[in-house]
Amino acid sequence: MTGMGRRGLLASGAAMLAAPRLAQAAGGTLNVVLESEAVILDPYLTTAAITRSFGYHVYDTLFAMDERGAIQPQMVGAYEKSSDGLTWRFQLRDGLKWHDGSAVTATDCVTSLQRWAPKDAMGRLLLASGAAFEVADARTIVLKLRQEFPLVLEVLGKPNAPVPFMLPERLAKTPGDQRLTEVFGSGPFRFRADQWRPGSVMVLERNPHYTPRAEAADFLAGGKRVHIDTLNLRVMPDQATAASALIAGEIDYQQYCPFDMLPRLERARNIKLMPLGGLHMFQGNFRLNHEAPPFNDPAVRQVLWQLVDQATILQAIGIPKQFHVDACPGFFMCDGPLYSGAGAEVFRYNVAAAKAALAKTSYAGQPVVMLEVAGSISQTASAVLAQALKQAGFTVDQQVMDWGTVLARRARKEGWSMFSVYSNGIDMISPLNHFYVANTCADYPGWSCDARVPPLLTAFTRAPDLAARRAITEQIQRIAFELTPSVTWGQFTIPAAYRTDLKRLPQSSFPMFWEVER
Repeated sequence: MTGMGRRGLLASGAAMLAAPRLAQAAGGTLNVVLESEAVILDPYLTTAAITRSFGYHVYDTLFAMDERGAIQPQMVGAYEKSSDGLTWRFQLRDGLKWHDGSAVTATDCVTSLQRWAPKDAMGRLLLASGAAFEVADARTIVLKLRQEFPLVLEVLGKPNAPVPFMLPERLAKTPGDQRLTEVFGSGPFRFRADQWRPGSVMVLERNPHYTPRAEAADFLAGGKRVHIDTLNLRVMPDQATAASALIAGEIDYQQYCPFDMLPRLERARNIKLMPLGGLHMFQGNFRLNHEAPPFNDPAVRQVLWQLVDQATILQAIGIPKQFHVDACPGFFMCDGPLYSGAGAEVFRYNVAAAKAALAKTSYAGQPVVMLEVAGSISQTASAVLAQALKQAGFTVDQQVMDWGTVLARRARKEGWSMFSVYSNGIDMISPLNHFYVANTCADYPGWSCDARVPPLLTAFTRAPDLAARRAITEQIQRIAFELTPSVTWGQFTIPAAYRTDLKRLPQSSFPMFWEVER
């Protein structure tokens, strides 16, 4: 490992704690450019990171993860577990209100959890343990289980999308297969639908009804104190244009800076880079569609393990050495608590061997339809793989579009073969939250399935300690290398950048704008 990889997945890249304030002074407007435009605003219906980023500003959660990776109470004020581990009681803290000032109730939260759990891999594991959420009184939620489930708090406080955000009962009653028609939460910001200009800007304003926790803000946990009046989420699909706008003072923050402009940003006056390590690194993947040719044939999928060269892809993207891990062949983040090389012997770049292997499969020239996000580093990763695919004998059809279109296209079982994407490290550290492992045999874009995996995931949730979870993880990973739900193209970090007149900005790969002030 080199550079950031040595810091360890759960180590902090930079301190982000700040002393709590006694009052929420407000003032000013921030103009920020995030990874893309938020196009799906229902937080339960997508794993897109941009929807999660939007959600953490307008919604709240019962529990939340701190910088150390520990789960802390958020909307919950107090909780207790029965001696047999089958009954949990959660009491909501004082001062919780929806954006219109009405009180948050236990009924709201129970209805939210009932809508969320079937849509989420970890939620479904909780349900498989016989989980039933009940309302004891206006502020008390009761969870009853048929079998003990040691990871209850990890599920309720998980930051992996879809996040269990709380909704008012009237919205949480929306059928799970229908999108919400309204954005209405209890988070530190509220969405101004009347000022939304798709393709241009989304406007969030400070929620005057929000009561922060008393503790200091700590990653996604603690007191989220808002000191600005308005947060404008500007849409600039081209990263270079956004970087130029940042240098010119037209925006205040850019989530993903283009690597080729890092030297210019480092030299620019009044600009500060946010180098990120630890759990703030990313993992890149090529997600495969198991429902459509040619990757409905497992033998054809296996050929890809010999066509992905992580070092070449990271070099082509232009990621400086200090911002990436040289090679990470496992499914779970290198230096993470569950990283393993089990089964990774198949991951060896060799185009000649891949060509010979492909000739022995059922492949008959069907096009590999690659969905590519225009101007993104994932498009560069796709371009490198496309060249190797052609050399091995595949017919390749590269289709370039925006991320919103990729999300829409990938929801259909036909018309695509793979797409390239990168995800936050905390989304890829465990079999329970790795998008393409946790959703094995689920209705999830790509539709990969091996019947051996779901029981192992259940066993993982009941494992008594880390050693037992590691052993189960190795079994799961060996199966994943056979199944090939995705192929990893690298582990790296992307620096954010911001104007130096912003103070107390949380240092995170999750864009967060509580605490910040000028």
